[in-house]
Amino acid sequence: MSKSIKRVEQAAADLGLKISVERMPESTRTAKEAAAACGGEVGQIVKSLIFEGEMSGELILLLVSGGHDVDLKKVSKIIGETLKRADPNRIRKETGFAIGGVAPIGHLIPIKTYFDNVLFTYENIWAAAGAPNAVFNTNTQNLFDVIEAELIVVS
Repeated sequence: MSKSIKRVEQAAADLGLKISVERMPESTRTAKEAAAACGGEVGQIVKSLIFEGEMSGELILLLVSGGHDVDLKKVSKIIGETLKRADPNRIRKETGFAIGGVAPIGHLIPIKTYFDNVLFTYENIWAAAGAPNAVFNTNTQNLFDVIEAELIVVS
């Protein structure tokens, strides 16, 4: 098992979040691939998207329903800073996750997190677990409660 997956499992245990990481035979890098592999709806898949604040340089994590695209102008206005895509190498170095396996928990650094309100359409959601083919299922409210995210409208 990869170090990244172990870190996600440990973070969940530390937070009191009950998860079971599943390794899928196929990639779960995209929301569509993950939904097919998990047998769920695309909207139940949590896209963990990392942006960088243009002024602050801080990394920002957006947890977004797989069925939606982010309206960057809208989200930037809510956050109070223009956002841009973060460099994949920086994401890997600072979070410990490669793009396609970024989990909502278990980052190497504290990261400000925003949670798509549409995820509450679903009782349970699927999120990346630290590798491109690893996911976990959890209760939406429980995840939201333990990660101390801010609830926003992203699209």
